[in-house]
Amino acid sequence: MIKNIKEFLTNPKSSVIYEVLGVKEREIQILQYMLNKYLEGIEDIKVKNLIKDIFNVDKLEALEYTQNIKHLIDEGWIVSDSFGVKVPDLNILELYNASVSLSVSFLKLLEKGSLDLMIPEKRPYNDHLEYLQDQFLRIEIYEQLANLKTNYSNESASIKRLQSKLKLIENTIKERINKTKIDLPVLNFIKENELNEKEEIIFLALLKEEYTSAHENTREMNHLLNLISNDEIDRIKNRSLLDDNSKLLNEGILEYDEIFGAFGGYTKIYFINEEVLNELIHPRKKHKLEHIIKDTIFDLVEPKTTLKDVVLPKSTMEMINRILKQTDKKVLNLLKKWNIKSNSDIEAKIIFYGPPGTGKTLTAYSIANELNKPLLSLDSSKILSMYVGESEKNVRRMFDEYYEIAEKLKTKPVLLLNEADQFLSTRTTASFSSADKMHNQMQNIFLEQLEKFDGVLIATTNLLETLDIAFSRRFDYKIKFEKPSFKDRIKLWNLKLPKNADFEEDFDIKKLAKYELTPAQIEMVIKNTALKVALRKNPVFKVKDFIETIEKEKQNAFDSEKELGFKF
Repeated sequence: MIKNIKEFLTNPKSSVIYEVLGVKEREIQILQYMLNKYLEGIEDIKVKNLIKDIFNVDKLEALEYTQNIKHLIDEGWIVSDSFGVKVPDLNILELYNASVSLSVSFLKLLEKGSLDLMIPEKRPYNDHLEYLQDQFLRIEIYEQLANLKTNYSNESASIKRLQSKLKLIENTIKERINKTKIDLPVLNFIKENELNEKEEIIFLALLKEEYTSAHENTREMNHLLNLISNDEIDRIKNRSLLDDNSKLLNEGILEYDEIFGAFGGYTKIYFINEEVLNELIHPRKKHKLEHIIKDTIFDLVEPKTTLKDVVLPKSTMEMINRILKQTDKKVLNLLKKWNIKSNSDIEAKIIFYGPPGTGKTLTAYSIANELNKPLLSLDSSKILSMYVGESEKNVRRMFDEYYEIAEKLKTKPVLLLNEADQFLSTRTTASFSSADKMHNQMQNIFLEQLEKFDGVLIATTNLLETLDIAFSRRFDYKIKFEKPSFKDRIKLWNLKLPKNADFEEDFDIKKLAKYELTPAQIEMVIKNTALKVALRKNPVFKVKDFIETIEKEKQNAFDSEKELGFKF
């Protein structure tokens, strides 16, 4: 840097920065003068004093030199303290009485000898983070351009330089994408949702903020509009990209909060939808899970509900919370001290039993979510096989694959055996066929494996009475699920009814809660009724709409406990 300063002050034409500056000889003199003052500790200089000191001219002649000052500002080498308008619109007299100082760009040029942008190599991306790094560099240039456009015209040399760099980085990104063979989740998301260029810039700017938390104002509507707009007319047109009917908001990609200002009015602050964000910021976890579980006997479930989404009798919820208390540090330390537990992982073999639709599976999902563990679900019918010896093999395969998955993930997933009635039914003791023998053999293998199992296993069944007593002894907890009471049905209707819908006056949930429905039935009635109401010109929910659906479904489905009707 010292060498660059000496060269510029003594022999500017031989300086490495001379060609980069691209200014006239008179303007070089101005920069030399300002640099000398800067080295003396004087940053801000009055334009009229600067011109008088350098060129020794009278006031009228000095006004002509303000054009050189104006050009240096336009090029971005100096800045002024007093304009609120773009440089081309400045009045000569205003500029003459203003103060100026060297810009950060000029000082950086002196330091590095070049303003060249560090362009990434044109090689394939190794992972999605490399891709994001390039995209965030691209967004930084858009932000710099937006800042410059507030003071300079689009014909400014500084703006043209940045636009050239932007084109270079965008072409580099395209070339790297074409060479890349791996999956890039953010790129896939942009393509799948068919985001246009402006929507893409808004989305990437908000994603950059999630990663860097660099500037909170990045989330403001005005900032986002500045990134994609060239002028005020453009800004007005682009507002439609951020209104409630836009693709970004209507399709749930973005959300916003309205923040009231100190002087009245409000601004919108935008965020990427949490589910979208989790999918894009943490894609590796999901892909790793999917890859590990591929070709196994299990289905991977990503639980999205918590126990707050489940309405259960008080005693049932207390039992579930007691099981989860195993993860409490104080409880865990005591259990270890008493030699009840030898490790820190939760252990529980649980049977959920009760009528269909009472929330057994949903509760299992919620437990996995509360424990922050993946859930491996298995339809018990997959275990049973008509082929000799296959069922026994499937039982061994189930537990072998579970332990392999747990080893690879370095955590024990929750294992859910859905509809385990036949699987855990009473074994035959009288004279029996070869099929009965195979079934008993399969159950014996399961008993052995269950004895050794030390994770969280949840089996669901409709009838506890059919459970073999040997299986019953090996489960730590047997939790009954009953049809909800009138009080609980009120909670369920309140929980599941649409939150952003219009309801008739005096809408009375108690009239709906008098029908003895299970949680699954209530959810089905709401979905089917919602479709009917959505088709109306005036989509307002009425109590009679739900009652009509309930009566219809009672005739067709509820009596046989089948879930029929419209599904989302």
